[in-house]
Amino acid sequence: MIDFRYHLVSIVAVFLALTVGLVLGTTMLQDPLLNTLQSETADLRSQSEDLRAERDAADQFNAGADRMAEAVSDDTLAGLLTDLGVVVVTAPGADTETADALAGRVEQAGGEVVGRVQVTDAFLDAGNATFVDELALQITRDPQDLSGSPHEKAGAEIGRALAAPEEESSGDGGSGDGEEASPSDDPSAQSEEGDDGGYDPSAVLEAFTEGGLITVEGDPAESSDAVVVLAPSGGSSPEGQDPQTANAVLNTITTALHQEVGATVVAGDGPSARGEGMLAQARAAEAAFATVDVASRPMGEVITVLALAENLEEAGGAYGIGEGVGGFLPDPLPEPRETSEESSDPSPEPTGSGGVSGGEGGGTDEARRAARGGE
Repeated sequence: MIDFRYHLVSIVAVFLALTVGLVLGTTMLQDPLLNTLQSETADLRSQSEDLRAERDAADQFNAGADRMAEAVSDDTLAGLLTDLGVVVVTAPGADTETADALAGRVEQAGGEVVGRVQVTDAFLDAGNATFVDELALQITRDPQDLSGSPHEKAGAEIGRALAAPEEESSGDGGSGDGEEASPSDDPSAQSEEGDDGGYDPSAVLEAFTEGGLITVEGDPAESSDAVVVLAPSGGSSPEGQDPQTANAVLNTITTALHQEVGATVVAGDGPSARGEGMLAQARAAEAAFATVDVASRPMGEVITVLALAENLEEAGGAYGIGEGVGGFLPDPLPEPRETSEESSDPSPEPTGSGGVSGGEGGGTDEARRAARGGE
């Protein structure tokens, strides 16, 4: 029969074996193990220092690029948005400092910021889709002409309220014998004008404001020729809402604004161009409006205005450093717009050897005016 002494000897033997193993392990394996750990630590420290140096160099490079953009911005942006009214639309979570900076760049390019529209969280909430749809149908001047999803309808109505009315063509567009087209000469045109007599764009914006869907600063009604949209910064979305759904709604609204108002650019940062970000979705869908994913830096502010100016005449491009971009900035750069004085009071054609050159320039200006809608 096994007694207590047998158990005691067994326990002592086990602990003795453990002790011998620990002694052997610490004496025979200590140096190689420490050497390996020290070598790996040194490698990691070296990699960390290299990455830190690369980051510092990139920061210095970006800071230098920003300073250069500031230095050349006056010449680069001069006249690009002359005589245009621009409305700044900010999504929930958009950076207000970036919005202010872009507004300044618009004015630097000769444009006028006619107002700002802030999209609220409620506008993007899927639970409010029925309310959004009913509101759009109530305030539209032609319910039969309004189609699509609730946010397509609402975006179209907001866009129509913001859009500056097209100027009646005169001068270049008139005939030499005085037979100018006039709405008063066309009974159907008179009828259409009569139907729109009760339409009030300011009241449309006020209805969306009272509904808690937008907030409005300034008086952008019937004053907007172009749109700058600020995407949510950092790829964020309203609290409690799915980012993919919220950003898809924002793109739907932006598409409607682009169709109703005209040239449009969506400005965002790097995260907004990745994953389910607003810019990433817009680029994946090959949206007709322009996108810029470096708008949070001074050089990005300049690129945003360049992209907007390009979209006045061409399809919107994707610019920045994210996936799907066509380049860092438009190439070639857009040309300055004509001023209203240049358009109404053309300079006399040069004679002599300069006559041919002057004729070519006139043809170029004529084509440019036609491309821009007879402005």
